Amino acid sequence: MPLQMKLSAITLDCPDPLALAAFYQQATGLEPHPKSDADFAGLNREDGLFIGFQRVDGYRAPRWPDQTVPQQLHLCFDVVDLDEAEARLLELGAGKPGHQPHEATRARVLTDPAGHPFCICRS
Repeated sequence: MPLQMKLSAITLDCPDPLALAAFYQQATGLEPHPKSDADFAGLNREDGLFIGFQRVDGYRAPRWPDQTVPQQLHLCFDVVDLDEAEARLLELGAGKPGHQPHEATRARVLTDPAGHPFCICRS
């Protein structure tokens, strides 16, 4: 019988936790954790999922798709309109790597302001 586990938290390393939390808060609408500070910030989802952002001195951003600095983590977000979501995320500070492994009408790879790759997928 498989172990019953429920994902409760995801934490990303970054150089500026408050800035990265603000990016994801604006992108997702999740609520900022009230005890967020310059060393560790977080966002709460209604169902209890917590996304954390921890300061790492000497942080090196992933080099996707190159593996010089591996991506270490990959998040995916469902969106209704890919073009609209991409435009808004780019306005918020996301980047768009030249390498796009998916069909453009199905999913796109972006990077957050700290360099973590993530996908937006048509829901």
